[in-house]
Amino acid sequence: MTTLTLTDVAVSRGAGPVISGVDAHVSSGEVLAVVGPNGAGKTSLIEAISGVIKTSAGDIRLDGDSITKLSRVQRARRGIIHVEQGRAVFPSLTVAENVRLTAGSADGVVAALEYFPELQKRFTAPAGLLSGGEQQMVVLARSFAARPRVLLIDEMSLGLAPVVVQRLLPAVTEFAAQGAAVILVEQFTQLALGIAEQALVVASGAVRYSGSAEVLAADPDLLHRAYLGESSVVS
Repeated sequence: MTTLTLTDVAVSRGAGPVISGVDAHVSSGEVLAVVGPNGAGKTSLIEAISGVIKTSAGDIRLDGDSITKLSRVQRARRGIIHVEQGRAVFPSLTVAENVRLTAGSADGVVAALEYFPELQKRFTAPAGLLSGGEQQMVVLARSFAARPRVLLIDEMSLGLAPVVVQRLLPAVTEFAAQGAAVILVEQFTQLALGIAEQALVVASGAVRYSGSAEVLAADPDLLHRAYLGESSVVS
């Protein structure tokens, strides 16, 4: 079983801290939703986990081994895959060719695209001709094909309608159920909480809630206070 553990993690950019004091733990088969207002430090946190930027304090461990000082490439080789904001497809390549970049085989392409039946008839279509939602499906399928132990997804809903996001999220849940640990940064809070076991609410550069996603989703007042940075609840 894969486990990713963050202990007192802090990230700084430029002259000052962006987020600090983050403790979190996610294991195989689980989805951890990271939500909060814009500018709260969610993207910086996920970039620190994948190694895009360095932490300024704290420790990140994968299966008990510290990866805090490893490069992004070294972390990727250990199974940490980061889906960044935006739909970064290779527009001139077909859907199948985009996914094959990480799958390594035709069978791997087919297996990854099985999460998205909508793409079954578009294997040979240039990815640049797909809709925004379909392009995000290609991005997710490509990340699934890499068979990550830990999958980090940053705002996959950016620029997409909620109805499209509702279609994408079950695929994330299904993929996690196959044994991956997933951390999902998402602007559609209730949708994200609906598929997650755990949740972090980040506001004003700190964790304002850490605990059950189900409990948080069922308590609008708690969620509101956490978003405003008025509460700090850890279950």
